[in-house]
Parts: sequence; C-alpha cells; structure tokens
Amino acid sequence: MIYLDNSATTKPAPSVLKSFEQVSTAFFANPSSIHPMGGEAEKLLIQAKRQAADLLQVEPNEIVFTSGGTEGNNIAIKGIALEHQNRGKHIITTDIEHPSVYNACESLKKLGFEITYLPVNQSGVIDIVDLKNAIREDTILISIMHVNNEMGSIQPIHEIGKIANQYPKLFFHVDHVQGFGKIPLDLADSGIDLCTISGHKIHGLKGTGILYVKQRTTLFPLFHGGEQEQAIRSGTENLAGAVTIVKAIRLMKEKEKKDQLHLYELQQYLVRELESIKEVKLNSPKEAAPHIINFSIPGIKPEVIIHMLSDEDIFISTKSACSSKKTDESKILAACGLSEDRTTSALRVSMSYENNKEELKRFINVLREKIRQFKEVME
Repeated sequence: MIYLDNSATTKPAPSVLKSFEQVSTAFFANPSSIHPMGGEAEKLLIQAKRQAADLLQVEPNEIVFTSGGTEGNNIAIKGIALEHQNRGKHIITTDIEHPSVYNACESLKKLGFEITYLPVNQSGVIDIVDLKNAIREDTILISIMHVNNEMGSIQPIHEIGKIANQYPKLFFHVDHVQGFGKIPLDLADSGIDLCTISGHKIHGLKGTGILYVKQRTTLFPLFHGGEQEQAIRSGTENLAGAVTIVKAIRLMKEKEKKDQLHLYELQQYLVRELESIKEVKLNSPKEAAPHIINFSIPGIKPEVIIHMLSDEDIFISTKSACSSKKTDESKILAACGLSEDRTTSALRVSMSYENNKEELKRFINVLREKIRQFKEVME
C-alpha cells in the first residue's frame, strides 16, 4: 500500500497509540475531581501542557488543548469576533482558506461582521500591499493560513505579523495545520496572537489539537461549563489526547530537524517526473511546501484517476478532504486564476516523512499506465 493522502490525515505513530492506551488505562479519572486519582490526572495534564509549551517555545498558559483544526479555527475567529466586536466588526482573510476558516467568517456576516477576502496570485500567495490597504480602523482580526492544504503555497506569515504588530487593536490568527513540522514557524515574538495545530495531521490522533493563545489575548468562549482550559474551552479534558498530541509534536519536531531534506528531495523527484508526463499540468508553485503537490490532468475526471490508482493500492486525493465530496471545481485553484479544465481535474499528492522514492516511482509508473489506458478506451 502506498499512501499519499497525508494532508487529509496521517497514520498514527505506534508510540502515540501506546501513549494513548497507557494514559487511558492508568489515568482515566477526571482531572477536575478532588480525590487523589483526579489529582494525578491533573498533574499529568499540567505536565503535558508544560511539555507542549516547551516544544513550541511559548508559555504553558498560552496552550489550549482542542479537538483539532476545525475547533481551533472556530474558537480563534469567533472568539475574537464576539469578544472584541465593540472595537470593530471587520475581519481580513484570504480567498483560499480552509472551510473551517472560510465558513466561520461567512457565519459572522449574520451578526453584522464585514469580511474582506484578499485575492491571491497564480502561486496562491497574497500581495502584502493588498493586506496593508485592507486594514481599517474597525479591523479586529487577520486570519491567514501558513501553508495551503491544496496547493502547498506558503504565505509570508512573518511579514504579515510585522504589519499586524503595528495595530494594537488588531489580532492575527494563523492556521498552521498543514505547515506544522514541515515549514518552521516561530510563535513567540512573531506578531501571531493565535495559532492552530491539529494532531491527526502529524501522526497523532483524530480529535486532538492545540490552539496557541498569546498572553493577554482575550476570547469569547464557544463552550460554557466548568471553565476548563483557562475558561476558553469548557468540558472534561481529553487527557490521553493531550498527552498524545504532545508526543506527536515532539516526534514531528525531531523529523523536521533530521529529515526535512528528504521531503524536498521527494518533492523535486515527483515534480520532475510529473512534468515529463505531457497530459499533466502542475498547479503547485515552485516555492510550495515540500509535502503537497497539486496537478491536473485536463480531460480526465479526478475521481477516475483516484479509483484507478486505488485499484493498485495507491491512494491520493482531490482537493481538501473537507470539501472533496462537493462540487467538482476546486475553489482554491479557481482563486489562483487557473483555467476551468485544470480547476475541475485537480489531484493532490501529499507526503509524509515516512514516504520514500521507491513508492513515488511506482506511483508515477502506474499513473502513466492508467492515463494511457484511459486514452485508449476513449479513442
């Protein structure tokens, strides 16, 4: 089996699964309970938070454990909007955000918020001048992803952070779900006030995540209850989930240091081979993140290719997993100004550090053969 859909989800690391089992078995008590077993669970939760903070080089009280990227993005965007609407009701984001950001922003229109969607160039990157021109007196939030989940395009987060820093009333949120562990991003002293990380994108477990909330950043909570997680996210803590995402972060940080060149070598090989197939049009920019490669085969529906490859035990995807069952056209590629024959035939290969060149060779060989077979049938 060759798995090349890692941006949708990754295979959990064995040590992560082991941690989950151990914590679930030995520390099953509620961390809020006042008896000794609850106390032990609480100690482990505090320890996990300290370890996460140390790995991300932030403070423990800036870590909020969540259920993943969608919840983290919603807490950040709606939390800022509802808490600070007296300052203004204007939010800036981009045309190519993940549905959990785009739809969260759209929902706020019903409450009187105004959203500015910044355009992107053909590489899927915003123009800093457009961002500067979009900021108004009533702007309270900029929400821009680091790495795009379909194209792999990388936004100039540090430049955006410097601009955001010039406006004391304005908060800056980054969706770092696809970039974490592949494209380094410093959180402290970066101008970033909120940052979302998801466990199942980094060989952790589904239902786990972290939202970084910079000190003195206040949010209106989406959940009200027992005031867990600094009253930002009430509800009994998922202790095993918290421990496992910290484990996954540690493993990814090690991989990023040791094996990042490996990902770039895989990217270069795959791009070179795809460009040699005359029917293929490459959509990802040359400066894209190394693990995401988007391409189109105009004239062939993406689901046809996906099914043909899956028959050979090779798994890739089309668009984001959160929108792949909707309309044929990729909203992201359309925003980049690509032609309809490419926006409706896009495919995505997304790699992890576990993939190797032999797998990519087989993928390319099978892809060539399946394109040839399809053309023969259609002639």
